[in-house]
Amino acid sequence: MTILLTVIGILVFAVGLLFSIAFHEFGHLSTAKMFGIRVPQYMVGFGPTVWSRKKGDTEYGVKAIPLGGYIRMIGMFPPGPDGRIEARSSSPWRSMIEDARSAAFEELEEGDEHRLFYTRKPWKRVIVMFAGPFMNLVLAAVIFFGVAMSYGFQTQTTEVGGVQRCVISQSDKRQTCQKGDPVSPATAAGLRKGDTIVAFDGQKVDDWNTLSDKIRKTIGPATLTIRRDGHEQVLHANLLKNIVAGKDANGDVVPGKFQAAGYLGFAAQTKIVPLTFGQSVDRMGGMIGDSVDRLIDLPSKIPGLWGAAFEGKQRDADSPVGVVGAARIGGEVMTLHVPAESQIAMMLFLLAGFNLSLFLFNMVPLLPLDGGHIAGALWEALRRNVARVFSRPDPGPFDVAKLMPVAYVVAGVFVCFTALVLIADVVNPVKIT
Repeated sequence: MTILLTVIGILVFAVGLLFSIAFHEFGHLSTAKMFGIRVPQYMVGFGPTVWSRKKGDTEYGVKAIPLGGYIRMIGMFPPGPDGRIEARSSSPWRSMIEDARSAAFEELEEGDEHRLFYTRKPWKRVIVMFAGPFMNLVLAAVIFFGVAMSYGFQTQTTEVGGVQRCVISQSDKRQTCQKGDPVSPATAAGLRKGDTIVAFDGQKVDDWNTLSDKIRKTIGPATLTIRRDGHEQVLHANLLKNIVAGKDANGDVVPGKFQAAGYLGFAAQTKIVPLTFGQSVDRMGGMIGDSVDRLIDLPSKIPGLWGAAFEGKQRDADSPVGVVGAARIGGEVMTLHVPAESQIAMMLFLLAGFNLSLFLFNMVPLLPLDGGHIAGALWEALRRNVARVFSRPDPGPFDVAKLMPVAYVVAGVFVCFTALVLIADVVNPVKIT
């Protein structure tokens, strides 16, 4: 049964992956057609074509390997300085440029002279290239907001989940009380499991972070307004100074960091709580920030990936995962002993994170990524505007084809990194804890 559930989870993730890719390419396709650019092909996947159908001047199809997709636009690169589309050179770097230029025109038909990508104004090309990643961002936001506001996140609440009997420094590696440990303020005040703290020192508290901050800032007498068995009552506590877990600017606990602060001595109950729109915006913003940081940190993760893949070392919990690794996680989600709605929410959040990563990665300003074409169009717009301001001749389209040697290097690095992640995902995968 576990194997069947794992396979179902992998298949569900694969369907979500294909939809995300198709949605990305649809962004490019729709805007390209809107600006009159001819698009001979719209394909989901790579390799041999499994199914295709031609409608108008575009062939729509699905290929055998569901690890990406593409659309073909006529005239991605301008002709050479001499106006020629093809030229031969003994230089391997020049050959790369000329091959790319030739491929951009290989399906040129009569009447296409006014339907070429490079002839469109830079702002239109920016829109066409940005539309693909933007679709992934939209999909990530729709999924995230939908699940966050309807289902929610595992969240600490102001309900008491348990009461500590004594005061123990949280930097100590022990959980049991010893002789000489003072009684915890929560126990002394009569706080019980199941109580809900609704106010601290007469000030209303609705969430755990607010209550936690107030407790940490207080050493000495304080009042706790609690709700017990449907009735409110006031307890009097004398908070003590203790060594507690440190927090960052976002209020999240930092592992291994401790600080001196006020201490009450109870554990907050965790529940799945739907977020408000404002809370969802904040959470989404944090998710984007974390994803950007992880993207920047990718090079530093290579030694860890190598060790996990080839040296039998433990795989880091924050290690990058590829499509195979994400699919395996999707399979694991379906085997968890949690309610079905929790499994659905986890799968959707996994898909949202994948789409956000697709958006950010494609916005990196390097060819052959979408961000590289956007950077080329913006550079062309800058050159032309500067020339116009200083009454200089129009420099014409920026020849992005000249950057193809760089694109091949970037693609080579990406292929090697992807292969390393794939091996690590197979032999030493990241697992749900």
